Amino acid sequence: MRVHLGSDHAGFEVKNLLAARIAELGHEPVDHGPTGYDAEDDYPPFVLAAAAATAAEPGSMGVVLGGSGNGEAIAANKVPGIRCALAWSEETARLSREHNDANVLSLGARMIPQELALRLLEIFLATEFTGETRHVRRIAMLTAYEGDHVLPPRPGA
Repeated sequence: MRVHLGSDHAGFEVKNLLAARIAELGHEPVDHGPTGYDAEDDYPPFVLAAAAATAAEPGSMGVVLGGSGNGEAIAANKVPGIRCALAWSEETARLSREHNDANVLSLGARMIPQELALRLLEIFLATEFTGETRHVRRIAMLTAYEGDHVLPPRPGA
């Protein structure tokens, strides 16, 4: 599987560690930058490139990183077809896949130890979507809204 990566300066070092682990796990890391440390860089070009590549390649995954991971998750989720989840624990990484079928993982490089970032990556890549009806229904609502911007009906409304 190809795994697209993008970060900013705050996530640069951890991105490189994750790329090596992705390769160790038998997957193909695709680094969308940055290629060098620049304390003044901006995350949107790198994160949007990684997310767009993930959306364009069904079956691939993405990982985006920054200081907190919040801006990166917001940016990735602007790309149609992306469901990016910010994870900070093993449970949030696992549930992002099992319940939300997330295809991009966002991590805060300044928020968690590097060892945990590696573990969350492993969990994210190894966990399958459950396909349960309630989760499929919810994802379908989000996908429809992404396309037509019509709010789904609210029960009882």
